[in-house]
Amino acid sequence: MAAPVIGISAYAERARWGVWDTGAVLLPREYVDAVAAAGGVPVLLPPVAEAAGAVRALDGLLLAGGGDIDPARYGAGRSGHTAGVQAARDGAESALLAAALDRGLPVLGVCRGMQLLNVFRGGTLHQHLPDTVGHDGHRRRAGVFDPHPVTVAEGSLTARALGRTRLDAPSYHHQAVDVLGTGVRATGWADDGTVEALEYEGADTVLGVQWHPEMGADPSLFAWLARRAARAEAAPADPPARTS
Repeated sequence: MAAPVIGISAYAERARWGVWDTGAVLLPREYVDAVAAAGGVPVLLPPVAEAAGAVRALDGLLLAGGGDIDPARYGAGRSGHTAGVQAARDGAESALLAAALDRGLPVLGVCRGMQLLNVFRGGTLHQHLPDTVGHDGHRRRAGVFDPHPVTVAEGSLTARALGRTRLDAPSYHHQAVDVLGTGVRATGWADDGTVEALEYEGADTVLGVQWHPEMGADPSLFAWLARRAARAEAAPADPPARTS
């Protein structure tokens, strides 16, 4: 069986390398390495509307982290803390998600990607989490993925994919899910009640996590995505969750 092809949403930024200082389409290397290590073929998808046409050639979709989603997409004004908004990326990733859902492909959303899964279904976001929870525990230091505890609902797809219901999750975000969208179910929480994982009701192929598994040592979520992308119906079922 050929290795599953997994598209990863990338973003446009100005970047410097060698003698160059120009616009680039880029993505942290850890996403690519995690997908490849799980047995998938990673393909970067640029933030252009036409990228949705590539979904017909994919076996799975990974919505990566990054800048904030435009609050206008969930009917809110922009706060002073909202940053990194790129309309082109919001539109391109929404189109990618729609196309993937139409095909029934497995989708994993990471950080911003999880938030997009919620906004896509009409949900809303807290634009600056410290204003809600009263601390900076979800993004303690610039450029450092500090861990914090997360509890996952027993019996959920999230728990089955992870193989456990408690973990220390590498975190770096200042926004979070507020109101859940239609058919969206929260399945993981930080100790302060912040939603850390979600699923689409009635689907066992859509999963989002607020943390950054690509920055940790646990490959289980990428293994889940690759396994589903390979349509390995004959493979062993997801292992039962354990409480740790």
